[in-house]
Order: sequence, then structure tokens, then C-alpha cells
Amino acid sequence: MSGLPIIRPQVTTLDNGVRVVTDPMPSVETVSVGAWVAVGTRHEAAPVNGVSHFLEHMAFKGTRRRSARAIAEEIEAVGGHLNAYTTREHTAYYAKVLKEDTPLAMDILSDILLHSLMDDEEVARERTVILQEIYQANDTPDDVVFDKFQETAFPDQALGRPVLGSPDGIRAMNRDALMAHMRDHYTGPGLVVSAAGRIEHDTLVDLARRTFGTLPATPAQPHEPARYAGGDVREPRDLEQVQVVLGFDGITYADPDFYAASVFSTLFGGGMSSRLFQEIREDRGLVYSIYSFLSCYQDGGLFGIAAGTGPDEAAELLPLVCDEINKAREHITEDETQRARAQLKASILMSLESTSTRCEQRARQLMVFDRLLDSREVVERIDAVTTEEVTRVASRLTASRPTLATLGPVAGIQDLDVLEARLG
Repeated sequence: MSGLPIIRPQVTTLDNGVRVVTDPMPSVETVSVGAWVAVGTRHEAAPVNGVSHFLEHMAFKGTRRRSARAIAEEIEAVGGHLNAYTTREHTAYYAKVLKEDTPLAMDILSDILLHSLMDDEEVARERTVILQEIYQANDTPDDVVFDKFQETAFPDQALGRPVLGSPDGIRAMNRDALMAHMRDHYTGPGLVVSAAGRIEHDTLVDLARRTFGTLPATPAQPHEPARYAGGDVREPRDLEQVQVVLGFDGITYADPDFYAASVFSTLFGGGMSSRLFQEIREDRGLVYSIYSFLSCYQDGGLFGIAAGTGPDEAAELLPLVCDEINKAREHITEDETQRARAQLKASILMSLESTSTRCEQRARQLMVFDRLLDSREVVERIDAVTTEEVTRVASRLTASRPTLATLGPVAGIQDLDVLEARLG
């Protein structure tokens, strides 16, 4: 809306290390607010793989002041919603409410994070729920193939293990393991409280101090460094399609090539005008879905291509993907670069209209970069990417030993060394 003041995001660090960030949006009537914890799958020892995700579930199962039912009823009584998720590097708990209900949202968020009972009966009940979630994921081929891909890219290390954990590990996990993991990782320096929407910074700082100010100031626990390896994993299954993920050693968020890599991934497989979509779906008709992705971590990353195809088309798919990689290493057009830059910029600027997205973006920026990134800075960095840089990055992102994961009727898939030879 015209005439509204421009209010910049602000950050305050509490005495115990909790960082509080606000991204005011005076034109809206809602607030998205959450707590991001710097702990995920890669911080887990092998015997407790899945504990971060288990903790996320247990946060909603009752506190000293609220039952599980009361948690749901209180947030929904004001028309809000509450949710959480776990990734390989962090765990997030967040809510969206009307602006006047921000204190309630903060009270509930701090209550479920700091005062969960972890009752033994609830742990046993939620263990069954998580097992069902694992079984559901195991019945979803594109979930399975990505877990296999991650494990093969980063073998014998936490970064390669599944977020949900394994059935045997979840069955063995008890209250003591959950409480120990929370004690080690849920500390002030590892927590970011973030809000976007109709919120004043001082108000959120005061709420954060009252709710999260008692967290210990213990430094966050270190994690083992990422060690990319690559390799080939195939799981035959009686399915209608072969699920395929082909990938390579990638880059970190902070890598100087991050923006050029993002442009390359977009033009290579990021939309309907991308090379992969046009050549392999539109011109060849081999797939329904094919795309490329760039996954970045604090000290590593992955670049990859994912697709699903029929058994009869499987033998043709991967050699064509390799050919497209080779072409991209040699030549990328100015039009492609310009189109990909426009896609990225539009995606970033459109996301600024969402309180939830801005809340998450600000938290992740502090956790990854230890500072906020102005959207104008990001757009300028994208605009500065040249076609020459994108071509160079295409070679860099596909230079390592590949990782190949396939699931389904895999008989027609070439051996990894054949694909490596084709890539040169």
C-alpha cells in the first residue's frame, strides 16, 4: 500500500545468546512467528538417528500447563495454526496468528519447546505414529530414492542418514535419549526467534526475553564435516516407473558461486522452459516430471537431477541427461541466463508477500550467514551473474564422481562407470 512507512528488519541478541529478528509488514493484519533451533539430522549419533524429528513430534504432546488437546484448541480458538518440521540442519516450530494474538503464540511456542513433559506413555504412543510416518515414506518411491541418494552421496555419516530415522532406531528410542538430545542442543546460542508481519521489534524482544530468556547460554554442539563420496545404489521394486536421481558434489550457501549455481540449476531444470524439460519431456516424451535441484548445507552441498520414467524408456533417459550436461558445459546462451535470472528474481520478490516465508527466510539467514540479507542485495547478486560464470559453474557442479540412485524396474539403467565415461 502506498504511503506506508518502510521499516527495516532488526536483530537483537539476548543475554543468553538467543537471536530475535523481526521483519515488519505494516500492511498486513497477521504475524508469523517461530523458533528455529540449530539442530537436525546431521547432529545425531547413529544410535539416535531420528531423535531431532522425534523431539519435534513430542513438543505437541503436552506440557506442564497444557495437554496436547489444549495446545491445539488454544491456537485454533484464535483462528491461528501451529506446526513444525525437521531438516538435516535445523528444527523449526512456528505459528501464524492475528497480530493481537502474538503473545499467545509466543507463550505456546516457548511452552512446547521448554516445558514438554515427555511422558513415557506419550513417547510410546508417538513412537507408533512416527513408525507409521516411516512406513508411509517407504511406500512413496520418490521419498525412498532421495533417501538412498543422500546416503550414497554422504555414506557412513549423519548427513547421509534419513531425517525420520529407521524403524529399529525409533523402536529403541526412549525418553532419556530425547531429553539428552534436547539438553545438548536446545540452548540460547542455537536458537533464533523470528517474526514477520504486523509486529514491532521491541515487542517481540520483550516477549522473547520473557519466554526464552531462561535457556542456557551453552554454545551449540559441533557436527562432523560433510564428506561427499558418490556411488551407485539400485533397489529393484515392482513399480510402474523407475525413480532416478543423478547428482554431484555441490556447494555451500556461502560459496561465491552460489548465485551462478542457482541460475544454472534454474535454466537447466527449473521450469517448463528449462533444457531438461524441453529436451526430455517435450521433445522426447520420456518423462512426466524431470527437474534439477541445488541442495546447500553449511559445509557442503549437492547438485542433482531427478526424474521418473517407464521401464522401456529408462535406458534412454540417463544418456540423454549426460548429453545435456555436456552441452551445458560447452555453451549457454544469453537468453537462457536472462530468463533464469528473471525466474529467480520473481520467485524471491513474490515470496516477500508472505509473512510465513519472510519469517522463515530471516531465521535461516541468521543461522547460515549470521546476518540478514537485503532482498535488493540478493537481486543485485543475481543480476550480476554472467553467462560465462554460469557456463563455468556448469562444469564445476558436474566435475565430481556422480551419485546415482534408482528405484523400481532398474534393469535398463546403465552402470555408473558407463555414465561417467559419457560425461568425460
